[in-house]
Parts: sequence; C-alpha cells; structure tokens
Amino acid sequence: MSTEHGFERVMVAGAGTMGQGIAQLCVEAGLPTLVYDVSPAMLHKAKTGIEAAWDVRVAKGKLNESEAVRFKSMLQYSDRTEDLRGDLLIEAVVESAEIKRRLFATVEAQNGPQTVLASNTSSIPMEQLAEGLARPERVVGLHFFNPAPVMKLVEVIRGPMTKPDVAQRVHALAQTMGKIVVHAQDSPGFIVNRVARPYYAESLRIVGEGGVQPQDLDRLMESVGFRMGPFRLMDLIGVDTNLSVTTSVYEGLGRPPRFEPHPVQQNKVAQGHNGRKSGRGFYDYTPSNPA
Repeated sequence: MSTEHGFERVMVAGAGTMGQGIAQLCVEAGLPTLVYDVSPAMLHKAKTGIEAAWDVRVAKGKLNESEAVRFKSMLQYSDRTEDLRGDLLIEAVVESAEIKRRLFATVEAQNGPQTVLASNTSSIPMEQLAEGLARPERVVGLHFFNPAPVMKLVEVIRGPMTKPDVAQRVHALAQTMGKIVVHAQDSPGFIVNRVARPYYAESLRIVGEGGVQPQDLDRLMESVGFRMGPFRLMDLIGVDTNLSVTTSVYEGLGRPPRFEPHPVQQNKVAQGHNGRKSGRGFYDYTPSNPA
C-alpha cells in the first residue's frame, strides 16, 4: 500500500459535527481545506468549534500556538457551490443518496477528471452514490467515526467501478492522519454499522417492551465494560442519523426483521428529539439537566 496520497487541496462538504472533525484532521495532515455548507450559521458554528478545539490543545500544552495559528489560516469556509474546487471532496452531508449524488455531480462538473469524490456515508453503497456520474471510478467511501479526531478506525469502501489507486490514495491519507484503516465490502452498513445494528435494535426492543428504561439499560451495559450504552451513543451520533443508517441497512438488505427500525426511535425523531445536537434525545441536555 502506497504511503503517498498526492492530494493538495481538500473540500469538506457539511459543517456538522462530522464535517468539522474531518476538516480538522485534513488541516492537521497538512492540507489546505475548504469547509462548505448551505448554511452560513453552520459555517460560523464550525469555525468556532474547530478553532476552539485547537485553542484547548494550546492551553493544555499539547499544541504549539504558532501551529494553531497556521492551522486556522489553512481553513476556508463557504456557502457557495462555485467554491468547491480541489482534488479531493469528502462529503459529510445528510444521509440521503439523492443529496449526495447531486453534490457529487456538481463537484464533478466544475473540477478536473482527477478529482476524487469520497463519501463519509455510514451505510449507503458506493454503487448507488456513483450512479449517473460521468466518472464513477473516482467515487470511494471514506467513513470516519464520531468524533473523527479521536476515533482511530476509518473504513475505505471500493464500489464496483472504483479504481484501485483511488482507494489506495484515500487509504494513504487516512494513515497520514494516524488512523487504522480497514477495507470494507460495498454493501449496506459496511462492517461496523452492520455489526452495530443489533446493539441498538435489541436495546430499543427491550425498552419498547417495558423491560427497562433507557438510562438504566445504559448503566447496565456500561457496568459490564461497554464504553457507552446504546441510548447515550444514539444521542451522541444523532438519533435521526442513527435511524437513517438503520433504515438504509434495513432497506438495502431486503428488510430482514432483525434490522427493522423501531417505533421508540421513530417517535423520538418525529418529536425532534435528535440527541445532543437538538438539546434532547433519550437524555435531556439543557443546562439545568446535564446528561
């Protein structure tokens, strides 16, 4: 596996939690990076969050102040699709194949034939995301886990038309970031999210049957060695995002009952209780009720 990725400028689409973490990693790997989002408010929040992360490390003596200044200077922010120009796009937008394909088509049309289109999707096969593109061989999965700067694992996913050198280059980039890289089959959920579905599904079923409360189940799982219980983890990921992944895997694998989305989770999303990002999920995250 080559250690040279050859990328010079990265575009990160989506300024949410995952996009912020991925942009931070790209800059720390020495790459000038553009963060794109349709929402100026999200871009402002991203800028504040990324810079604050570096400031905290400076205060703790884990990062030189001059390095932090240099990192900040390497980041740009834009809500204009015309600014999406570079040799690597990493998209971290909503978990919708249609929206991701539309973004890929836009970036493909205004960049050269060597630009790589990488998706941070948790569950959508590359074959679907490459559909209708002029250069489907440039589409690859580059799946980080939340929080991206901390979690070591990255999944690289080759679609049926992905060129081997494209997968090799994003693999090399992830290694430059200090990640442990695994290559996953192009199927719904890939490796980790497919394995994780039963953890959430059975927990939701137990709660739905009235066997235990979410907070009590979390405490039980954490007491036997799990770093985070399923409901606390869903709140961190985003209850809506987690439901989207479950739905994608369920539909993509032909609706096996073991992966069927559960009404407990569906009701949370319908109420807008999407976890930490919304202030409430299975826990209450308002200042007076810290989870």
